[in-house]
Amino acid sequence: MKKIIVRILLVIIVLIVIATIIGYYVYEPDKPWLAFYIACCGSVFVVNLIIATFFVNKNFKDKK
Repeated sequence: MKKIIVRILLVIIVLIVIATIIGYYVYEPDKPWLAFYIACCGSVFVVNLIIATFFVNKNFKDKK
C-alpha cells in the first residue's frame, strides 16, 4: 500500500511540474506577472507533495 501511495504522489508531482511549465510559457509573453504567479503556486504545491512523500515513506507502516 505504501508503494502505491508514493507512486501516486510522484505521478501527481510530475503532472503538476509539466502543467506549471506549460502554464508559465503560455502566459509569459502576455502577462509576465501571471506566469510568475503560476510558477510560484506550482512550485509551492510540488514542495508540499515532496514533503508529504517524505512523511509517507517515514511513517506509513504496511500491514503484514
